[in-house]
Amino acid sequence: MTAVALEQRLIEAFADARETVEEAPDLFARVTRSLEDARARRQFRWRLASWALVFVLANVSLALALSDFDNGRIIMHWWIIELLTNIVLVALAVCLGPFIKRFGRSYAADVFRSNPRTGKSYLVLTDVAYYLIFASFVLFTVTFVEPSDWVDSTGAQLKHQLARVGGILLIMGVLHAANVVALPIIGQLLSGTKRGGETAATGSVPPFGPGTWVLRIEAAPNAGHVEQSADEDGTSGEDAGAP
Repeated sequence: MTAVALEQRLIEAFADARETVEEAPDLFARVTRSLEDARARRQFRWRLASWALVFVLANVSLALALSDFDNGRIIMHWWIIELLTNIVLVALAVCLGPFIKRFGRSYAADVFRSNPRTGKSYLVLTDVAYYLIFASFVLFTVTFVEPSDWVDSTGAQLKHQLARVGGILLIMGVLHAANVVALPIIGQLLSGTKRGGETAATGSVPPFGPGTWVLRIEAAPNAGHVEQSADEDGTSGEDAGAP
């Protein structure tokens, strides 16, 4: 096959494609929407990075403001590290939960598509339970009196504070993983309960699966007329047999 023949065949193929393929009327709108979504994602990432930078700078400024300076050395008391750790824990509980929830809205909407109001109430109650668990963890692990091992070594305190941060991250991961696994089960149970209540209330037939035969019994179209004629014949017979 020569190059000219190959080129001619390609031209004919593309000509057929242009004739058979119809242009989507909303193509420009979809492209514009995708560009706007990409721009919104970039802006969200920049805002997230800027807020994280502001948070870090604020904590560093607070630590320097509360610390003592002695001959060019920074002396930081134990309660300063404790305070900064508590601030980090509260920030993780307040900010990281909604951040994870932002990516799970479509998943929850798909699970509770049959009863969205119940799904919304369930998510609100779940958020309340999360915040109660996080608050209890922070209150359980806060330290008001300096332990004796922190006096001899700062590493013991740093290890304790890192364990607190790791603990709240572990609790978040376990709770969200359990929620991801349990959410479809709860959604199915709630939808089944709702469907069963509607079936019992209306008396309708529950949905059947594929390959199901339905037997429908109805009265004949002339059943009333036939029954009336039979009654008239019976009445006439009685009248004829009477003396």
